[in-house]
Amino acid sequence: MSRRIVFVRNTLAVMIAAVVGGSYVYFRGADLPSAHAAAVNAPLVASNSAPAAPAGPVVAAATDFSGIVQRYGPAVVNISVTGKARKVADDDDNGLDPNDPFSEFFKRFGPQLQMPQQPRIMHGLGSGFIISPDGLILTNAHVVDGAQEVVVKLTDRREFKAKVLGIDKQSDIAVIRIDAKNLPTVQIGDPSRVKVGQPVLAIGSPYGFDNTATAGIISAKSRSLPDDNYVPFIQTDVAVNPGNSGGPLFDLNGQVIGINSQIYSQTGGFQGLSFSIPIDVAMKVEQQLVTHGKVTRGRLGVSVQDLNQALSDSFGLKKAEGALVSSVEKGSPADKAGLQAGDVIISFNGHAIDHSVDLPTLVADTPPGSTKPMEVMRAGKVRTINVTVGEMKQAKNDAKASKSDDQGRLGLAVRPLDKDEQAQLGGQKGLLVEDVSGPAAVAGIQSGDVILAVNGTPVSSVAQLRKLATDAGKNVALLVERGDEKIFVPLALN
Repeated sequence: MSRRIVFVRNTLAVMIAAVVGGSYVYFRGADLPSAHAAAVNAPLVASNSAPAAPAGPVVAAATDFSGIVQRYGPAVVNISVTGKARKVADDDDNGLDPNDPFSEFFKRFGPQLQMPQQPRIMHGLGSGFIISPDGLILTNAHVVDGAQEVVVKLTDRREFKAKVLGIDKQSDIAVIRIDAKNLPTVQIGDPSRVKVGQPVLAIGSPYGFDNTATAGIISAKSRSLPDDNYVPFIQTDVAVNPGNSGGPLFDLNGQVIGINSQIYSQTGGFQGLSFSIPIDVAMKVEQQLVTHGKVTRGRLGVSVQDLNQALSDSFGLKKAEGALVSSVEKGSPADKAGLQAGDVIISFNGHAIDHSVDLPTLVADTPPGSTKPMEVMRAGKVRTINVTVGEMKQAKNDAKASKSDDQGRLGLAVRPLDKDEQAQLGGQKGLLVEDVSGPAAVAGIQSGDVILAVNGTPVSSVAQLRKLATDAGKNVALLVERGDEKIFVPLALN
């Protein structure tokens, strides 16, 4: 295969798409009254209704989604995030960021035009939808992961700062909350009841265009994508673009059946293949994040793959179904249960395994510590193996709300000036900024700045700075020395 498959999350996909070239890219990134639903579900019309005549082509009437948009559009929100500041420093590239569209210009025209090495603030856009009137919102984990500030905008133009209750990177689900009441909500549907070929509707904010509606059909179900072993994606041909991430996928009844998460593209834009996380998967994650603050999943410790006809023949199977075990982790629950490479798992806890993606999903939903039966085909014979399911270790930083106070309420990592540095400032005391995040990064504070005062009170120690920040209200003014200038910088605190 001559092309390389690349997987990229799409919170900032507008810029990313410009640099991936021709590679294939996965970008990471809602009930109507029964009378109206019946009207929307237009009947199929056959070209020849005579019973003795052969069936003619079946034509579906045009689908009107306007009722769904009108009723549930207000429950779909725009999410804007401010990411962590990061310093750009690379000796080989003269401190240039390879993802910056202007970096090539600066490379071409010499070191005299180097870009300044200073903290950068990452901004991104996404979508989400309200699932409870008191402000609980679902979106994609990659939309808010690492965010210092999350702002939710409603269709009535109200804006709220949101708190990230938890994220789960493995399912790409996040739960956030805004401080509001009596909000419009979506209705949750059942993805297992929808069929391939049925119309679906997406609402989101592609490229920042709020509350944009796009429609298409379900192209496939239970799609397995590389590096996404725990999500049986719903594939559609609905136009989904960067900014749609986290938005809802509706069925004809106006119920949410999925969360738009990824696209498959050569260009970074929509090319007819989009993937949504089934809403039942998302709601299981949401319940655990809200209740426990983390997601617990079962684990076997095996690698599995799909079977084709040749493999099924060689393993004595009548059909190419089941999960072929390609490797077993030593000391894992599967190893302790006696599972071997070459085994074909055809059922788990009474559930048939059709595709290999079915197994990780079933195991992940199993409580760790419980013992479940598996039917395994080995050497042409079916045997039952009981396995005690282990617990999957969470990815680092999963299920944790993004914090804006990692470096204090202000988002500053500082140290007192040494004697030489004080001498350079004419003997003045202060705190040297070594790193920034959160409110300080948003306000434009930079590494190398010297904090001289907080709300008019001179500061000379970290403890003093923290106390002043703790006692401050929602806003604080820092007196900063930068180069030969002293400036006041206002910070809006969470």
